[in-house]
This record gives sequence, structure tokens and C-alpha cells, in this order.
Amino acid sequence: MNFNRKIILEDGQEYFGYSFGSEEDRVCEIVFNTSMVGYQEIVSDPSYTYQAVVMTYPLIGNYGMAEDDYETKTPTIGALIVREYNDDPSNFRSAATLSQVMRAYDIPGVSGIDTRKLTRSIRDGGSRKVLITNAATPIERGLAILRETEIPKNAVSQVSCDTMWISRAQPEKYHVVAIDCGMKMNIVRSLHKRGCKVTIVPWNTPAGTIENLNPDGIFISNGPGDPTDVPETIAAVKALLGKYPIFGICLGHQIISLAYGAKTYKLKFGHRGGNHPVRNLESGKIEITSQNHSYAVDADSLAGTALTTTHINLLDQTVEGVKCVRDKVFSVQYHPESAPGPQDSAYLFDRFIETMESCK
Repeated sequence: MNFNRKIILEDGQEYFGYSFGSEEDRVCEIVFNTSMVGYQEIVSDPSYTYQAVVMTYPLIGNYGMAEDDYETKTPTIGALIVREYNDDPSNFRSAATLSQVMRAYDIPGVSGIDTRKLTRSIRDGGSRKVLITNAATPIERGLAILRETEIPKNAVSQVSCDTMWISRAQPEKYHVVAIDCGMKMNIVRSLHKRGCKVTIVPWNTPAGTIENLNPDGIFISNGPGDPTDVPETIAAVKALLGKYPIFGICLGHQIISLAYGAKTYKLKFGHRGGNHPVRNLESGKIEITSQNHSYAVDADSLAGTALTTTHINLLDQTVEGVKCVRDKVFSVQYHPESAPGPQDSAYLFDRFIETMESCK
């Protein structure tokens, strides 16, 4: 069938397909995403740095890429693996094809893969290393490359901003300092809608520098990788606890938990998609949420800290939210700003605004 690309998993499995995007070889961590829409936001989400994402929805590329829908200006996803790729999008907003954008940012793609079989393999065997390569690469050579190549642990430093910058809002009622660990732009948009000027600072900004900015509240963003790889961020957050209202999402949730003395661990295959049910323990309501993470907060480790659990994942009972009333701190593991995605959890931004207002 003239396959020209393939992927090789650490256990020796091979999946053959066709190239789109960049044709360079790459080693990534393989994961899957169950979203039915939003491939542009997935490709441009910094949290997918060093990861090859398998899309379980079978048709990808059919509505192209729109200028206003990027989550970051420079996509850093490791690779994209799909069942069927469409290079002739039908959408009046489309400014480029998915393949064109992926080539521009050196992101390899493989189509024609049996994504159902591959997803089951990830669920059964867990996330692991994968090589995206030419179909002619010998299996022995591919496995040797996988053994010799380590996934970098500097993902946050690669996607965070280098210098502080400001995003203005009209009107500006509040000043939020956002610690950028790989922040999605829709988080900034969500804060803007609620009258927040947002000062975005790099991931390793010291607590003293943040205090000098005189914020009304502090936000800790999503981002890629293991939260224990950013001790500088954890130390800064720890020093700021109790001084300002603090809100964290995804990696920010894990960083807040670590700052209070809790622990995190890696999930077998993570949570990625826009259809995860989460119970709000305070209201009893079930929220359908959008998620993207490999790590979770250890529920047992929260005992003895000042944090209480506020949300639980109904699929595997993992911790999805925590809070400290005393310090006016709260966080969630999922993405209330998801675009596109469920809007069940947008109230969390309103809660952050209410907390800042109460402290003025």
C-alpha cells in the first residue's frame, strides 16, 4: 500500500501509515486524546510538548486552521497521529491546512493508522516512548533509538515566556499576575472577559518579584511534564501562600498541592479529552470537563496539609480540585477555559474574581 511512515513503540509494535506535516524523525511520549473537535487547540497547546498525540476521533484536518484559534503562537506538540487526514478543509475561517502549519513548526504527523488498536494498546500498556520514522527504518535500529533517547525534563522552561509581558483588558478592575508554565491563551481571554489586566511572568520568577507587581490575585497556569521538575515555581508559590488569592489550573493545581506538602504521581495513560465527568463535592453536581494531564495529586498525601478536596474524577476517583479557605487558594486539575469544550466549569473564574473582590 506504499506506506511511507511508521511508528515504533518500545515493546516492538509497529504501525504503518502516511506522512503529513514534517517528515523528520522524532522520539516522543505517546498519549491519546478523545476530543471530537479542537485539533487546532490540541496542536497548539503547550502541555503537549514532547508528546505524540493519537486522536481517537477518526477524521482530522477537515476544517483547517483559523488565525484566532491558536492556544500559543508557536506550537510545540511532539507529533500527531490520526486515522484519516483531510488536506482540503471546508471552512471560511481557515487560513492554512493542518499539514502546512505542522510543516512550518517541524511537527511530524502520521495518518492511516489503526487508532482504535493503538489507543487500546496505550490503555493496556500505558504511555511510553514512540519513534516516528520512515517506513523503511529497520525495527532493530528503531528500538535502539528508543533505548538511547530520553524524553527531556525541561518542557516548562521550553514553553514559558522569556520575559514579563502585559495583556490589557477593558475595563481593568483587577490585576492578575499569571505564572506562565505553558499557559493557554484562552485562560488570558477568560480573565479579560472578567475585567482583569494580566501580567504574565516566566515560570521561574521569584516570589519577591511577583509581590513587587502588587497584584490583586495570582494565577498558576497549565503546562507540560512532571510538576516536580519545576521546584523554582513550587518555592515561589509556597512563599506567596496566604498573601494573595491564588487560582491554579492543571499543572498549576499540582504545583499548589506540592507547595502545601502533598505529593503527585504519574497516571498510567493520563486524562486527555473533553468528556471527563467530575463531581463537585461542595455542590454535588457533576461537571463534564476537558482534561489534559499525565500526573495527579495523591489523595492520601493531602491528609495533614491545609488543603481539602473539592472535586473528584468519577472515572478513576483521582483528585480534581483542592482549596484552602484560610489562604484563599483553590485549584482544579481540569480546564474550565476549554475552547472548544464543556462550559460547565466557567464559574471557577467567577469565584476567583469574587475572592479578589473580597480582599480589596
